[in-house]
Amino acid sequence: MSWTKAPEAPPPVFTLDGLAVSGISAELRSTERSTGAVAKLAANRDRCFEGPSPKAAGMIISADEAIQLLERPEASYRDVIRPYLTAADIADEPLQAPSRWVIDFGTMPLEAAARYPAALTIVRDRVLLDREKRSQAAYLPTWWQFARPRAAMRHVLLPLSRYSSAARHGKRLILCWSEPWTLGSDATEVFAFEDDYSMGVLCSRAHGAWAWAQASTLKGDLRYTPTSVFATFAWPDPTTSGQREDVADACLRLLARRTESCVAEQIGLTTLYNAMDDGAWADLKALHRELDVAVAACYGWPAAIAQDDAELVRRLTALNREITEGARPYAPFAHLGDT
Repeated sequence: MSWTKAPEAPPPVFTLDGLAVSGISAELRSTERSTGAVAKLAANRDRCFEGPSPKAAGMIISADEAIQLLERPEASYRDVIRPYLTAADIADEPLQAPSRWVIDFGTMPLEAAARYPAALTIVRDRVLLDREKRSQAAYLPTWWQFARPRAAMRHVLLPLSRYSSAARHGKRLILCWSEPWTLGSDATEVFAFEDDYSMGVLCSRAHGAWAWAQASTLKGDLRYTPTSVFATFAWPDPTTSGQREDVADACLRLLARRTESCVAEQIGLTTLYNAMDDGAWADLKALHRELDVAVAACYGWPAAIAQDDAELVRRLTALNREITEGARPYAPFAHLGDT
C-alpha cells in the first residue's frame, strides 16, 4: 500500500482487497459500506466470541482415535474429547455437523487434566515439544490447554442447551445451531444464544447488512469480528412479545426448510445459497424475506426497507448513536433474564 498526499486529480478507480470501489474511507472500507464512527454497546458484551485457538495441530485427533478414547473405561473421556466445528463444516456439511475431533482440557489445571491419562499422553507427546519452542514459549506454562481457550466464552455457554455458530470468513454470513458438546474452532464465531428469536435476528438481513458495513474484507469475503460487528450492532427492542414470536416462528420455519433441502440434495449451505441466488429454492428465499420483515417490525421499521441494505445500515447507525448518547434505553436481552 502506498499513500499520495494531495494528488493533482483524484484517481478514477480505487482498489480495495483486489476489487474496484468508488472510494476508500478512513476505516479502510469501501465508501459505499462505510458508516462512519460507531460505538461498542455495553449490553452486547459477552455474547459473541471468536472460537478457541489451539495453536497446536497435535490436539486435533482422528475419528478413530476419538472413538478409542471415548471407549476407555478409566475416565469419562467425553469431558475432554469433543467434536470440533470448522468453517468448512458450516459451509459444506448438509447438517453443519463437525467433521473433526479435538482434545480439549478447557481451563483445567494439570492435576485435573491428569484424570484423563490417555488424552494427556497424546497432548504431551504431540504438543509439549512445540510449546517449548521460542515461538510458543508464552503457552508453555499451560501446555496442555489451548493457546487461547476462551474462558469467558466457556462460562457463558455453560448453562445453554445450544448456541449459534458462524464462519469468521466467507462469501456470506451463515449461522447454524451447535450442540453444547461441540467446540467451535478458531475459524468460527460463537454467539451465546439458545432462543429462536435471537437466532432470527442474527440470520436477518439487518444483521448481515451491518456485518458487511462494519467488517473488513479479504479478497471480497466477509471477515466477521465480535469487536467491530457484534459489539456495535444495535439489536431491536420489540414493543410486544408477539413481535419476538413472529421472528422466532419465521426463523424456525426457515431453518427447517434449509435443513430439509440440504439433506435431500446432500449439499452444504454454500451450494444451497449459491443456487438460491441463481433462482432456485424460491420458497427458501421467500422465508428469508418473511424473516427480514419480521425483524424490521421489531425495530418499528416498514417492511419496504427490510431488504434495503443501505437504508438498514443508515438506520442502524442512527440507532447506535442514539443509544450511545443516552437518547433511548437499550436492554435488548431483558427477555432472556439479562438486565
